[in-house]
Amino acid sequence: MGQSPAVPNNAGRVSFGRMARDSVFELILTSVLLFGVVSIVRWVIGPSPISRAIPEIHAELCIVGAAVAFLLTGLILSPLGKASGGHTNPAISLAMWRFGVFPGAGVIPYTISQLFGSVLGVVAARRVWGNVVADPPVVHAALQPGPGWSTWELFVTEAFGMAVIVFLVGLCLSVQRLTPFVPWIVGALVGVGIAVLGTATGGSLNPARQFGPAIVSGQTQFLWVYLVAPLVGAAVAAWLRSQFQYRRKVLTHRLCGTVGDPAGNQI
Repeated sequence: MGQSPAVPNNAGRVSFGRMARDSVFELILTSVLLFGVVSIVRWVIGPSPISRAIPEIHAELCIVGAAVAFLLTGLILSPLGKASGGHTNPAISLAMWRFGVFPGAGVIPYTISQLFGSVLGVVAARRVWGNVVADPPVVHAALQPGPGWSTWELFVTEAFGMAVIVFLVGLCLSVQRLTPFVPWIVGALVGVGIAVLGTATGGSLNPARQFGPAIVSGQTQFLWVYLVAPLVGAAVAAWLRSQFQYRRKVLTHRLCGTVGDPAGNQI
């Protein structure tokens, strides 16, 4: 593989104001994502014309996966997503730090914002849609592993799923001509994960995806797995990408693929 174009590495230098602004953007984006996820689950799996017309759970999960894929892609490509990077996922923020294109000092503010935004999004969905969101089968869109799944199997599956996403994102963000496809790749991979893993692990692949629903619903038994496993998968995948593509640098932490912002600065 040829050498990627040189990119200024200012990942360690970012103003407090810039980081605070982008952390707020991540909070808003994750709130919208979780509001959307709960709303999609409410209208596809909860009592609705869709669930009555399509009662088969695998078909419903395909619809949920497709809807979440388009929602996530849209958030990444939104003005806020282009500014902050559109991570909406602590595992992605961690991976971008390990890729060397995101400041380590930004991982914790982003993570806190994403987790808090997750709770806000779920609470907002409850306020808009009412008690139906809290009742089965919606239960605030909280995830539980399928029958017979052990904690270890859940951990490995969620970690592996996140590792696949991070590895492919890292590969694409290191090749300039591939960066515009990253939002669609991320959305598609998450959508497929929901459709394939929905009856097994739930297909979270994002600590923030499960945090709000679990906290609001009180279903926290497996929460630590959903929080930790994607982070482990992301860290491993970032290391593997560095071994596989050691001559190429990841160009940007922005999932939209934009290397610099309008002012020409790189976070």
